[in-house]
Amino acid sequence: MIHNEQYPSRLLEQAVQQFALLPGIGRKTALRLVLHLLRQDNEDVERLASALTTMKHEVKRCSVCHNISDQDICPICSDQRRDRQTVCVVENIQDVMAIENTQQYHGLYHVLGGVISPMDGIGPGDLEIQSLVDRVGEGDVKEIILALSPTMEGDTTNFYIFRKLAPFGDLRITVIARGVSVGDELEYTDEVTLGRSILNRTLFEAK
Repeated sequence: MIHNEQYPSRLLEQAVQQFALLPGIGRKTALRLVLHLLRQDNEDVERLASALTTMKHEVKRCSVCHNISDQDICPICSDQRRDRQTVCVVENIQDVMAIENTQQYHGLYHVLGGVISPMDGIGPGDLEIQSLVDRVGEGDVKEIILALSPTMEGDTTNFYIFRKLAPFGDLRITVIARGVSVGDELEYTDEVTLGRSILNRTLFEAK
């Protein structure tokens, strides 16, 4: 792709190109961000760069639920006040944050890292599904809440997980109520609707 913008500085252009790689950031917005940083004090820019570098190098994935954490086990999994018999299965970290903001759920989580999507080359082996089966196999989990976005890919993933967990006969498998509109992404659902969807969850039925 050929860009016709004429930059007065090669270094400025390189910075704009890097910002433009971020999702939802076009080259005009990238230019505004870079020019804003140029106007800031060196200390402010260095703090930003340091925060990004530290985050990239030091942020971990929780060894239990795969949520983002500063420690090997995230604060939610290590909180003994949480309901440790209930695990809510979500697609990504943003969904954990969205459900936590409802203050209606007090169990644990399991972050899959995506949903099954053959069109995008994402299969079950690319997701944290086997580790979910292993968690259930340890015997402490009594209920799995499937809280994936109500899209075709989300429903496909729900069904696959349901089949994988079917051998655990005493396990209760539920799905969030469809107060969330079909096709909506969970992270963009308002807190009241999402909270009610968790509270009004129903048994999962394989169609």
